[in-house]
Amino acid sequence: MGQRDATRVSSDSTCSPVQHRRLEMADSDKPIDHGCLPAYEQADLPEPLPFNFRNALRTIGPGAILLAAAIGGGEWIVGPLMVVKYGAGILWIATAGIILQSLFNLEGCRYTLATGEPILTGIMRLKPGPTTWAIVWGALGTAQLAIPALAKGCAAVLFAAFMGRLPGKEDDLSVTLIASAVIVISVVLLLSGKSIERVLERLSWAMILFIFTFLLTVNFWFVPWAVWRENLAGFLTPQLLPEHIDLVLLCTFAATAGSGGLGNIVISNWFRDKGLGMGGRMGHIGGLAEHGVQVRSTGFVFPNTAANTTRWRSWWKYAVIDQSLLWAVGCFMGMLLNVNLVSAIVPDGVELQGYESGTFQAQYLAEHAWRGFWMLTLINGFWILYSTHLGNTDTLVRTLCDIAWSGVPAVRRWPIGRIYAVTLIVLTVWGLYSIHLGDVLELFKILGLVASPILALAAVQILRVNRRFLPAAARPPLWRQAALVITSLAYGLITAVVVYDTFFKAAE
Repeated sequence: MGQRDATRVSSDSTCSPVQHRRLEMADSDKPIDHGCLPAYEQADLPEPLPFNFRNALRTIGPGAILLAAAIGGGEWIVGPLMVVKYGAGILWIATAGIILQSLFNLEGCRYTLATGEPILTGIMRLKPGPTTWAIVWGALGTAQLAIPALAKGCAAVLFAAFMGRLPGKEDDLSVTLIASAVIVISVVLLLSGKSIERVLERLSWAMILFIFTFLLTVNFWFVPWAVWRENLAGFLTPQLLPEHIDLVLLCTFAATAGSGGLGNIVISNWFRDKGLGMGGRMGHIGGLAEHGVQVRSTGFVFPNTAANTTRWRSWWKYAVIDQSLLWAVGCFMGMLLNVNLVSAIVPDGVELQGYESGTFQAQYLAEHAWRGFWMLTLINGFWILYSTHLGNTDTLVRTLCDIAWSGVPAVRRWPIGRIYAVTLIVLTVWGLYSIHLGDVLELFKILGLVASPILALAAVQILRVNRRFLPAAARPPLWRQAALVITSLAYGLITAVVVYDTFFKAAE
């Protein structure tokens, strides 16, 4: 794991004002500040593969996991609903959200590339200390993702695909049983491999290939170029928001056009488990098939040498490809292709609810082209929703595990893979109960509402972490720091407006 050449910088892990002062490192031009967790160790950055296209394909991967998780409720449910309700002029909100989240993701990954620690571990180094931030982020993550909203969406789509109709109230038991099976199958898949990140990555690439092959085929077959032009203009041209817009739906759309909250943070955990940058020295979370794998709880800093600076630049190029070209472009295309199809086939004045947009697509394609499109379209919708459910499940479980692993030394008496499995099973039991608490759209709105405050808070904390803890070569330029500030302000404003509209305006 590269620990033999690492030297302890300081053993001080307290958080008093005096002990918070930066500790000088002899061979670096930046003082070391370790905050409220044990001090970083010193080690050189691992050598990346020479930067070229072929090695980029071998190196990237976390962006595929995040993309598979991102192309879900936002593209299948909320995006089509927004376009049907308010027209293509609303789509610039998706563009803004994807751009801001792409920059946000890279800043979280910056910390992991440089230290090997997930960004939430870096946040736990900030005052008032790891206990406070473990509680805050554990609560936020649980509030957003503990209810498996999209498992119920998967169940409804599967029911429609095989029964030839939408489920009604009389079919609630059948939908619930299918959703329960979806949840249990996800547990088996996540624990089936030696590396959970590797299992997710392989599944994600397969799901992305199927989804985009289908969407591109039907878009070029059925969508007129006039619709393409109108929607592309909507993505690229900011416009005033419509009057009386559903602010909760708008908040959900702005967040889930990208990854929508906790997933934007956990991308750094997948960077570590993939072994990118200093993550190559940290280990990974293993499934039940892996024995003896351990994850370091404390990361590294690299000395300021020409060799490390060169390695850093190569690692950073790979990160930019993973998040900007793979994830951001994939999110944009996923939203465009889904809303294109809905714009082309849904008549004016038709009201859609929840996953009905997907069923409408399936019925239209079956009637106007080939009967097999009914099944094929809904199976595509299932993969869109299931990829997000699977990614969300792993996101919450690894968030809780890594928070405990970094901040609670007693937890490290057990293998982290076992902790992951136990946490997954506990959350699965809760999920099997909580799917009874509402319909798909109601449950999905909870995910979207919590996403905005998560992004607003985390953007400020990531800015603080990257300015304070990183070596000189890895610190973000001013324009990227400004992007984090804008992200925090944008999602903070959305949160404030929704809170006011929901709780205060109604009382006036």
